[in-house]
Amino acid sequence: MKFNLKSSYLVIAVSILIVLLLFGNKMFMIIQAGERGVIFRPYTTGLDRDNIYGEGFHVIAPWNDMYIYNVKEQQREETMDVLSKNGLNINMDVTVRFNPSFDKIGYLHQQFGTNFINVLVVPEVRSSVRQVAGRYTAEEIYSTKRNEVESSIITETQKVLEANFITMKALLIRSINLPDQIKTAIEDKLKTEQEALAYRFRLDREKSEAQRKRLEAQGISDFNRIISASLTDKILQQRGIEATLELAKSGNSKVIVIGSGKDGLPLILGK
Repeated sequence: MKFNLKSSYLVIAVSILIVLLLFGNKMFMIIQAGERGVIFRPYTTGLDRDNIYGEGFHVIAPWNDMYIYNVKEQQREETMDVLSKNGLNINMDVTVRFNPSFDKIGYLHQQFGTNFINVLVVPEVRSSVRQVAGRYTAEEIYSTKRNEVESSIITETQKVLEANFITMKALLIRSINLPDQIKTAIEDKLKTEQEALAYRFRLDREKSEAQRKRLEAQGISDFNRIISASLTDKILQQRGIEATLELAKSGNSKVIVIGSGKDGLPLILGK
């Protein structure tokens, strides 16, 4: 009896060892920092979309599958050719930074799988860039509305990615390249427009200065006319008499001849 008990323990131990050797790599899972796991139970409930496995050590049944997702921020750089509104070919370099939504790994796995970057992210980025570029002319994309184009691409890409469980951190247009002939024509046109604006500014400034001088001269003319109209002969004589009286009070030697000046005003002779 004792021998049979020991034999049973030995069989159990050997069986456990065999199971560990055969299925250990499927039973014991270590999820690294910046990763999340989602489990698939093929013989019972299927994909568990809502229970996400976090970092650390986990034990699962050997007949179940664990899918590990990198949820750290990732980056993809894409170079693509797009058509502008006026049918010109434009080459654009775009960088997108993103990460899967931590608590939506199960839903992402169900719809797109572990290859979601090539199945979802890249195609949607390319689609948004092409759609937005098609609404603007080459000149607008290259220069006059570049910020608006970039903002529209960011908004539309972010909307579709977040609807599919991807958090977009940033989208940058690194460069926009046009055929040399088109690029030169646009730059020449912009240069001409800037020169015209500068000339118009100088012209407006000179017109404003001329208007200011005309108003100043008109003001002086009106002032002189008002003064001249108010100075009658009697007022002038009165002012002359008042000035003579003030001079007569000073201590300097002088000779005053009454009634001998022009218009009957006194003459003042020095010493």
